[in-house]
Amino acid sequence: MRKIMNRTMSLLLVAIMAFSLAACGASGDNSGAAPAESKAAGETAGAQTGSSGEKIVNVGVTDTLGSLNPLQLNGGEINKYATALMFLPLMELDADLNFQGMVADSITTEDNKNFVVHIDDAAKWSDGTPITAEDVAYTALRLASPVINNTAMMYYVFEGVGDDGFVEAGADSVAGINVIDEKTVQFTTKEAMSLTTFQNSYARYLLTLPKHVIEKYSEEELATADWFNKPDVISGPFFVTDYDVDHYISYKANPDYWRGAPKLDKLNIKIVDGSQLYAGLQSGEIDITQHTMSVIPPEDYASVEALDNVEVIYGSPVTNQSMFIQTGNIPDVRVRQAMLYAINREQILNELLNGHGEVVDGFLSSASPFFDDSITPVPYDPDKAKALLADAGWDGSQTLRFYVNSGDSTFVNAATVMVAQWAAVGIKAEVQTVDFATLMSVAGTRDYDILAVQYTYAPVDPYPDVAWLLGGEGSWTGYGDAQVDEALRATQLTSDMEETKQLYSTVDKKVQEDVPMISAYIISAQGAVNKRLTGAVPSVYGFFNDVQNWDVAE
Repeated sequence: MRKIMNRTMSLLLVAIMAFSLAACGASGDNSGAAPAESKAAGETAGAQTGSSGEKIVNVGVTDTLGSLNPLQLNGGEINKYATALMFLPLMELDADLNFQGMVADSITTEDNKNFVVHIDDAAKWSDGTPITAEDVAYTALRLASPVINNTAMMYYVFEGVGDDGFVEAGADSVAGINVIDEKTVQFTTKEAMSLTTFQNSYARYLLTLPKHVIEKYSEEELATADWFNKPDVISGPFFVTDYDVDHYISYKANPDYWRGAPKLDKLNIKIVDGSQLYAGLQSGEIDITQHTMSVIPPEDYASVEALDNVEVIYGSPVTNQSMFIQTGNIPDVRVRQAMLYAINREQILNELLNGHGEVVDGFLSSASPFFDDSITPVPYDPDKAKALLADAGWDGSQTLRFYVNSGDSTFVNAATVMVAQWAAVGIKAEVQTVDFATLMSVAGTRDYDILAVQYTYAPVDPYPDVAWLLGGEGSWTGYGDAQVDEALRATQLTSDMEETKQLYSTVDKKVQEDVPMISAYIISAQGAVNKRLTGAVPSVYGFFNDVQNWDVAE
C-alpha cells in the first residue's frame, strides 16, 4: 500500500481532502446561502403534517452541494449523504461505529487482498428489479473510467487499474473487480489492505447504480446526464424532486423502498449560514441538524440549549483541530516540542468551546476503538518550553507563518491566544487568516511553517490520512520515520483489534515525541432535533441510515 501511495501522492491528497476535510469548509461562512426563511419548492416550514396530510421534515446544513451524480462523488459530507438518500452505499457506519449493511449484507476477506461482497438478497430497485453484482461491478467500472475522470475515488489500489486511478479508455471490465454470481462480487487489491480500510474507504463510497437503466448512456453522457438530477429508479428511501446547489434539496418518499417505506412524505435539506441555524431551530423551520454537515457556531451553543422545542445532543469527539508543522522549516525537534509545551490547550478548550471536546496528542480521539488512553497529553509548561528553546539555541529571530481558516472564527481566536503564549516563551509567530480554498492552496504549496485545519480522522480507519500526513517529503508535515512507517504498514496486515490499537499507539507516541503535528483540541460538536420528530437522532455517523423510520408526532 505504501508503495502505491508514494507513486500517487498527489492523487491521494485530492482524495484525502474530500474524505477527511468534509466538515472543514462548513464553518458557517456560506456567502450566498439562503436565509432561514426561504423555502424550497413545495416546502412548508418545520416538522409538521401539512394541509394535505403530508409529513415534512427539514434538515439544516451549512455546506453547499456539488452534484447528485454518484459518479461525480467527491466524498464531501453533504455530497455523499444527499446522494445516498437515493443510491445506497454497500455499507455504512452506524452511530456506534459499527459497519451496517446497506446494499451489501456482508463483506469478507481471508487474505486482506480479495474482498468478497455479498449483495443483500432482499435488495431491489424502486422498479422492482433485484440489485445485482453486475450493478456493483458496472458502477465500479465507471468510477474508474478516465472519461468520467473522478480523481477522488482512489481506485488505483485495485488490480487492473492504473496508478492514476483509471482503467484504459473504453474498457468493459476491471481485472480486479469480478462478478462471482448474481449476488456476489469480488474486489482484488494490488497490495494488502485491512478489511476496515476496504469497508470505510471503498464500500462506504460506492453508491451502486442501476445498470439496466443507465447502460444506454455513453461514458461521456454519464458524466453530465440530466437523469441523475431526477432519477426515476433508485435503491434508497427518497427521490429528489428539486434542488439548488447553494440553497436546498427536496425529496419525496420512495414507497417501494426495500428496507421499508418511509414514514415521511417529504424531506428537505436546507443550506444556510451557520449563524442562521439557531433562528431556524427556534422557529421550527429547521427540525434537525447533524454534527459535521451542520456546524452550529460554539457561541450559539448556550442559546440552542435553552430552546424548549429542541433536544440537544453533543456528538462524539471526532473533529481534530490539527496544526501541521512543516518540519523542514522547523527541523529541531526541541523547538517543536517547545511549541507544544507553550500552549495551554485545556484553557482554550474550556474558554472557547465551553469544554465540549477533549485534548489529546496524536491523531486518535477517544471515539476511536484504537485510542490509547495511557498516552497523557503534554501539559502546559512554559518553563519547560523556555528550557527546550535554550537547549536548541533558539534566538527568536525567526517569525513563523501560521495559516488559519478565516471562516473558523473559534480557531481564529484560539490562534491569537496561541501566538501570545508562544511569544511569552520567545517564539514569534504571525497569524495569516485566509479563506478555506486559499488555505488548501497553501497546503498544496507547503509554503508555510504551521497550517491549521479541522480534520476528521475516521475513528475506525485513520490509516489513509495518517499515512499521508506522515509520509515524508511532499506531505503536509514533511515528516518521515521508519518506526512509524512500519507500524502503519502493519495495520493493513492484521484484523486483530488489540494489535491494531498497539500499532496506532506507536504512531501517536512518536507524534507526541517528535511533534510534526499538534492537536489543539478535538471538537465534540452540537447537534439538535425538534422534539416533534421521532426516530431521528443527530449522530456523527449513521445519521440517515434508518431515515425511513423518522416520523412526525401528531
